[in-house]
Amino acid sequence: MREALEKALQLCVITDREIGFPLSLEEQTDQALKGGATMIQLRDKGMSGRELYETACRMKKMCKKAGVLLIVNDRFDVALASGADGAHLGMTDLPLRSARLLSPPGFILGGTAHSVKEAQSAEADGADYVGVGAAFPSSAKKEARVLGPEGIREVVSAVTIPAIAIGGISAENIGAVLTAGAKGAAVIGSVVGSKDISVAVRRMAKVFSA
Repeated sequence: MREALEKALQLCVITDREIGFPLSLEEQTDQALKGGATMIQLRDKGMSGRELYETACRMKKMCKKAGVLLIVNDRFDVALASGADGAHLGMTDLPLRSARLLSPPGFILGGTAHSVKEAQSAEADGADYVGVGAAFPSSAKKEARVLGPEGIREVVSAVTIPAIAIGGISAENIGAVLTAGAKGAAVIGSVVGSKDISVAVRRMAKVFSA
């Protein structure tokens, strides 16, 4: 399972209605899958629980057909109810330890870390992987503290679970975070905010086949 998870974590595309406007989350997902995304993360802060659930169900069908994992951001309940492959939980969401106790076998839990301490806590609480950032300055989270490749390396080396970098990742700098030890990257603006999502994903994916 570890090897399969690490491969799935290589290029995680996070959906965003604002950044990806006018494309719907499903349209963003379709283009990302065509480009070679290895994981899709459904993230939407504005939808009601029902809207998010219905969207997750549709996206799960798309991802399943493509053989790609679907992770739901923040909402553990929606992830379970929709049949998603896992949930990514932040600092203000359901605690990882509680989510782990409620998770069925094989359900993937991702944690968030901005420091070594937070990454170690996520691992201790049952996370299967941890998203570490911000790797670089990001338009999505302007207030986030930037770790840079060396900061990513420090966090990655402090845990045994796979880590992916997030925050300001582009085709030009993804190689730096992989060299720092990250197994992959989670991307938003450089992909979802581009003119052609599939082309942007394909360009970024080249680093894994080089």
